[in-house]
Amino acid sequence: MEGLKKDPVSKPPAKVYQYQYEGRTVYYLPPACCDGMSTLMDDDCNVICSPDGGITGAGDAKCPEFFKKATNQKLIWEDSRK
Repeated sequence: MEGLKKDPVSKPPAKVYQYQYEGRTVYYLPPACCDGMSTLMDDDCNVICSPDGGITGAGDAKCPEFFKKATNQKLIWEDSRK
């Protein structure tokens, strides 16, 4: 989140969601705009995949089942800067 705080303010505001997925805690960052891709990361901030976004809306196709299998969605941070 510290890195996101250094980026310019995006519209819509940047958000970070926490989920349980395949037995671990993961963090989902929605796409910032248009054809951008989302990012799914593990506890160590390693990128796992891009579940959605991009031109097709299907992300990078490395975790197409994410939204079906992920549970316990929790918004843990939202950029409040204007």
